[in-house]
Amino acid sequence: MYGFTSLSNKVKGDIEEGSEGTLYPGLSYGENQLRWGFIRKVYGILTAQIVLTTIVSSVTVLYSPVNELLRGNSGLLLFFMFLPIILLWPMYVYQQKHPLNLIFLGLFTVCLSLTLGVSCANTDGRIVLEALILTSAVVSSLTGYTFWASKKGKEFSYLGPILFTSLIVLLLTGFMQMFFPLGSASVAVFSGISAIVFSGYIVYDTENLIKRFTYDEYIWASVTLYLDILNLFLAILRVLRQSDS
Repeated sequence: MYGFTSLSNKVKGDIEEGSEGTLYPGLSYGENQLRWGFIRKVYGILTAQIVLTTIVSSVTVLYSPVNELLRGNSGLLLFFMFLPIILLWPMYVYQQKHPLNLIFLGLFTVCLSLTLGVSCANTDGRIVLEALILTSAVVSSLTGYTFWASKKGKEFSYLGPILFTSLIVLLLTGFMQMFFPLGSASVAVFSGISAIVFSGYIVYDTENLIKRFTYDEYIWASVTLYLDILNLFLAILRVLRQSDS
């Protein structure tokens, strides 16, 4: 997870260096400054989430009793897997109420970090490092491209329905795998498609950050980007794991 932290710091620095430009054509000077401030705030929260994920995942990987407890207790692991889905509702409802929004965001991040730590602990360290490097490269490239494309007046709103439909198909396929397990080659293909879908979501949600999220939706904006990065990392991790085996 250290790659995620350095990535977020780099993106934040790049944003600040280019903050004198106009984010997209037709944006007034005042709105441009307000939007840059909002973007910095969101990436600051995202950086904090990534740091927390790094710490919690590292503890899960390096401190074997935590990993063994989660692996040996499937009910507890499922609890931490489904709790973030439940926490999405109070996070959305209380996203503008401090400090409840940060408390729910912290719980949400910790739960996902624990399950991520279990995945990393049961994967060869070389593969985890490769997945981190690839994820960092993809996220940096797509984020930079989206900012550049928005400045040139390009639109990515058309991706919304396509990505949503693809996500539903992925969720249904993942649910079916619980009853009809796929072969290793099929899992690799499924994970590759997942990586493509979440790469598209990074572009789509970054454009929403630039143009559509309101200034009060900083919590929700950081959550969407965090989930995009996390799911992309897990998809790449699965591809590399299947390829290695």
